[in-house]
Amino acid sequence: MASPMRIRADVRDGVTDVRMQIPHPMESGQRKDDKGALIPAHFITALEIRHGERLVFGAEFGPSVSANPFLRFRFKGGAAGERLLASWEDNRGERRSDEVTISAAPG
Repeated sequence: MASPMRIRADVRDGVTDVRMQIPHPMESGQRKDDKGALIPAHFITALEIRHGERLVFGAEFGPSVSANPFLRFRFKGGAAGERLLASWEDNRGERRSDEVTISAAPG
């Protein structure tokens, strides 16, 4: 099973700032191992982040995205104590979902 995503979400003045890192090898299928054999492709194909029923971020990835991708985005809405659900699926059919509680931005 894949490692949990690292997600932080803070809200200030009605805008939620989300930062996340997704542990994933993101292999393109074009690299070779030490013996010269191709490393099979293994990459995230779809990512969704939901605030309740609302989709606040969606992306389709391909083999050119780097390993352990880092994303940052903002959306209007969200309040401290509410939850975000982040889910991805990769080209091998593996899936992972993680939740984070929105916190009030410091200061």
